[in-house]
Amino acid sequence: MHIVMTVNSAWNISNFRRAVVEGLIGDGHRITVLAPMDDASPELERLRCRLRPLQMSVKGLNPLDDLKLQFQFRRIFYEEQPDAVLSYTIKNNIFGARAAKPLGLPFVPNVTGLGTAFLSGKLLQTITEVLYREAFRHLPVVFFQNEDDRDLFLDRRIVQARQAKLLPGSGIDLKRFAPAPMPETGVPPIFLMIARLLRDKGVLEFVDAARRVRSRHPKVRFQLLGAASAENRSAIDRRMLDDWVAEGIVEYLGTTTDVRPAIAAASCVVLPSYREGAPRTLIEGAAMGRPVIATDVPGCRAVVSRESGFLCELRNSESLSIAMERFLALSPEERCAMGVAGRAKMEREYDQSIVVDAYREVLDTIARGRRRGH
Repeated sequence: MHIVMTVNSAWNISNFRRAVVEGLIGDGHRITVLAPMDDASPELERLRCRLRPLQMSVKGLNPLDDLKLQFQFRRIFYEEQPDAVLSYTIKNNIFGARAAKPLGLPFVPNVTGLGTAFLSGKLLQTITEVLYREAFRHLPVVFFQNEDDRDLFLDRRIVQARQAKLLPGSGIDLKRFAPAPMPETGVPPIFLMIARLLRDKGVLEFVDAARRVRSRHPKVRFQLLGAASAENRSAIDRRMLDDWVAEGIVEYLGTTTDVRPAIAAASCVVLPSYREGAPRTLIEGAAMGRPVIATDVPGCRAVVSRESGFLCELRNSESLSIAMERFLALSPEERCAMGVAGRAKMEREYDQSIVVDAYREVLDTIARGRRRGH
């Protein structure tokens, strides 16, 4: 089959969907990636994907820009004539589905999280729900990455129960993200946050909690790893980041193509996000045997068990600092046991083979339908 995969950045496919790409290409399918091109584009070519650039803005909803995006999808789908379209991220899901419908193309969206559209006020949320409902109305399958998002779409009647399928996020390569020994006893603990530096990810709460904890534990280190100045309206200003570093509150590690060394050096992985689909960084941290701290919100709470980490309150830096201090009070043996529990949960629930097999099943159903149609 010729499969188009569309998302809001080539990096997203390379970083989060690699297992699906490799699995489907290994099955003999041809894959065209339709996304804005970036530094990850050469890696996708090495994976034997064909690339088609997509012109789009990931910021907000602009009726004129979004209409242009929908027409662009329709033109490219018409030119490519794929057997199926696999889609990720909000604009690609909504406007891709609307473009595919009149062409009769099988379209399979993955709701990777609700993002700022569901965090920015009632009006934008209402508009987004209307767009989702219309776009998803007749689709056979809609994938979700956590039960909360799935149940919200069911409660708001955006999708029907027969459409909704649950995946364990993007899955995790359990061999690549193998358990790493905990840092040596006596070394100052490191709390590591891996995320794009956005307010919605809880960066401000992380920094404020770091201030609180360091006032009582001055040797404890706090690290931020992720892209600054992202094209997102909730992005942290680079000058603000520089001020935090100058103040000595956090260390900024920049960006990397391999997060494993940073996770291995850390004592605990933290993500105080406002809402997630399936938080990749928590999954990676737990897979490598690191205790995790996250907000008690959709997406995050599914990854963190009582045995593998702590949950804190949303938008509450004091609650986050209390969770960090609870971690610091643990013995080395208790920290190791927490990491072992997290790894076991990833092995049971988040193996990437589960995700790849789910896509294979959907594509097999599409292929059988097309054969019957002919």
